[in-house]
Amino acid sequence: MRVYVIRHGDSETNRQRTWCGWMDVSLTDSGRDDAQKAGKLLEGISFDKIYSSDLKRAVETAQIVIPHGSYETTSLLREINVGRLAGTPLGQLTDKQKEGIVQNGYAEFDGETKEEFGDRIKRVMSHLETLNCENVALFAHAGVLRGILDTVVGSYLPRKRVLCNNCTVAVFEFANGEWALHSWINL
Repeated sequence: MRVYVIRHGDSETNRQRTWCGWMDVSLTDSGRDDAQKAGKLLEGISFDKIYSSDLKRAVETAQIVIPHGSYETTSLLREINVGRLAGTPLGQLTDKQKEGIVQNGYAEFDGETKEEFGDRIKRVMSHLETLNCENVALFAHAGVLRGILDTVVGSYLPRKRVLCNNCTVAVFEFANGEWALHSWINL
C-alpha cells in the first residue's frame, strides 16, 4: 500500500507567521494555488481511501487536490495542539521555551505533549495497517507528516533538517508489516 500524505496549502496563519495548531483557518490564494499544483502531481492516481484532518485548511486542500473525491474527516490528523500559543507570533518564545517544546511538546502551554502527539500518529498508522488498499491519501499538517516520518525512521528528526513546504507530498509504503519512505516532494 502507498500512503500519500499531503500537507495543506499556505494558510492565513502561515502568512501571518503565527502559531496555529488547532485554530481553524482558511487557505490563502497562494494556498489554493499550492493545492492546484499538488493536484496536478497526483492526477491519475486512483485513491481507495481519502482521509483529511477536520481542520478547514486541510479540508479545503483535499477539495482542491481531489475535487470529486469522497473523503472522511478525522481529528486524528489534526496538527499538534499548541495550546495557548495559537495565534501568537512565532518569534516570541525564549530559547528555553523552544528547548522545552523539542523535549516535551506543548504541555507548558496547555497543549499536547510530544508523547500524546506521537501516540495519536501511531493510532493513525495502526489504522492504515488494517486497510486492504493500494493507494490512500491523507490531507494533514506539517507536524503529522513529520510525525509519520519520525515513526517510520524510528527517530526524532530535527525540524530544521526536514524541509516541509505547504503542499509537500510525502509517500510512504507499507508492505510485509514494514513502513518505508518512498518519496518526499516539496512543491
